[in-house]
Amino acid sequence: MEYVNDINITEAILHILDNNAQEPILNEYKLELNEEVYKFIYRHIERVFKDEELKYAYFNPERNIVKEVSQEYLGGTNNDFVEVSKEIARQLFAVMNGNGNIPSCDLMVASISTDKGPMLGILKMDYVKNFTHKVDFVQNKIGINIIEQAAGLPASSQRIQKCAFIKPIMDGEIHLMVMDKQKKSQGEDEYGANYFINNFLGCTIVNNERDMTKNFVKATETWTRNNFTDDADKAEKVRTAIKTKLKNDEVVKLEELSQELFQEQPQHIAAFNDFIKSQGVEDEVTVDKQWIEKKLKRVRLKIDKDIDLYINEEAYHDSNRFEVQRNGDGSINLVVKHVINYVEK
Repeated sequence: MEYVNDINITEAILHILDNNAQEPILNEYKLELNEEVYKFIYRHIERVFKDEELKYAYFNPERNIVKEVSQEYLGGTNNDFVEVSKEIARQLFAVMNGNGNIPSCDLMVASISTDKGPMLGILKMDYVKNFTHKVDFVQNKIGINIIEQAAGLPASSQRIQKCAFIKPIMDGEIHLMVMDKQKKSQGEDEYGANYFINNFLGCTIVNNERDMTKNFVKATETWTRNNFTDDADKAEKVRTAIKTKLKNDEVVKLEELSQELFQEQPQHIAAFNDFIKSQGVEDEVTVDKQWIEKKLKRVRLKIDKDIDLYINEEAYHDSNRFEVQRNGDGSINLVVKHVINYVEK
């Protein structure tokens, strides 16, 4: 996965897309990037880049306004940022007008430079309900009420559901990064569920290394839970072996892993391989080392449904502080050792 760490916002603009209106309200001026505004936009962008739902995508070969105007801007043939952003806003508004279920929003378009190159950011900022006070004077007396603000922008601590970061199109490289979190609700047609990716951006999502690694970890954990429900000893061995493989290898080969895991239980090899593949995992998984490092930094154990244990990776593998004792009957003892101090929470 391409992890973006260095972000600089050079230009930004905001347009209003009200699904109840006949036309979008298009801004003619770029935002003044003072300290507070810059910080607000930066935190949203930074949060999206860190979100595990951010996906790789390629533009479809068909003609698409967003693809064309973004590439003209990023390629330097059209430097009019305001007009480029207005074209993008018009395109999304046209899609919204075709489906009344799409919520109104403010559309943020931002030009950013990053350690992975220049990008054009598109953030659909759905409105959130906020409340504020209202002061009235009634018969020379002060009356204070609470009123709702229906068109509030999401705070920088809140997550945006739909956004895209478009890159200059180059051979062999991804075209954009996309996040589309809105789930398809019951009774909603496919157009309404996938409008941002299919109808607005005109792109196709592809798996990246993080997606493949996450799917693999999830699939192996599901298989382990289903097959070693009453054998904590075997389950612990399988989990530890898989974690070791993910930490040490750049690529995990499924057939090779299953042979190592079940040398003494060959009856599990085919079943393990078949299940993992059925979950969309390929024969070879390129490991996202940064994601794995973060994932394995802390271990959470749910023990017999009524005990939760949080322990960091270093302590888990330190025999002076924590030990897995095998009882020989499928059960294990998880021993926390040499406790000097503890607190209750």
